[in-house]
Amino acid sequence: MNTSKLSTSALAKVREMDAKSLFSDLKKAGYINRYEEKWVLTQLGSKFGGEYFEHPKFGIYIVWPEKLLIDIDRYSGELLSATDIGGKFNLNAKKINQLLSELGWITKNAQGWKLTHTGAAVGGVQKENPSSEQFFTLWHDSIIKNKHLKQSVIEFLGQDAAEHSTDKSIFNFRQKFEAKHRTLDGHYVCSVGELRIDNWLYMNGIPHAYQRLLPIEATVLSGFYLPTGNVYLQYWGGDIENPNSELIASIKKHYQQNNLNLIEIFPKESEQLDDILPKRLREFGVKGY
Repeated sequence: MNTSKLSTSALAKVREMDAKSLFSDLKKAGYINRYEEKWVLTQLGSKFGGEYFEHPKFGIYIVWPEKLLIDIDRYSGELLSATDIGGKFNLNAKKINQLLSELGWITKNAQGWKLTHTGAAVGGVQKENPSSEQFFTLWHDSIIKNKHLKQSVIEFLGQDAAEHSTDKSIFNFRQKFEAKHRTLDGHYVCSVGELRIDNWLYMNGIPHAYQRLLPIEATVLSGFYLPTGNVYLQYWGGDIENPNSELIASIKKHYQQNNLNLIEIFPKESEQLDDILPKRLREFGVKGY
């Protein structure tokens, strides 16, 4: 962490304003959000220089650049429903909730749509209908410009995803690691280890996506994404077989910092999937045949 960064309370003192008012401005601007009674740094707040800092005495809290720009007028802070969001993209509320779920921002259970930590980091707020006791979510109006949601809509509608790509580094990554192994379900993957994993998931009736962009500010591609359990499966093969490599550490850091569920598979385990994957998947509520 840059030592010049300040806690929200310290920043309020520097700016000679009430800390409560500063928290309110940051929330309205979409830089922070509340989740399970705690403040969460949003992707937008991270973009403006916010980050988490772990203090040995006071624990984890959010810090900011002393000259933080709070773009208070860019968004109204208004909370939008799935219907409101759908109106912006010409989709109905059901489709919007399905896309939000596929991104891992909400999950469905018997009580309705439940917000995840990752969803809170893009401005989601958990609500409950008092009459039906069903849960639903509302979203900070910055969600309309979220690059991951926009990309999901583009791909769902079958529009030209390459033309609208959020980051050309994705294209460069796919050029570097050529996907030449065809799996049983028609995916093309980069290694024999990934082929075995993809085939295992397919044969066990587990829906999965390959090379899904993580729904975070940084551009990171997952190995596999399993929407049923909102879990990512990463195969550390090919050029990064060393479990202690710096590349693995840097990728895992993105999963950890964003509270994303991760299952790791190493090359020596790729021939033992029947023994190891069922147990690891059950931890996230995912069951195969």
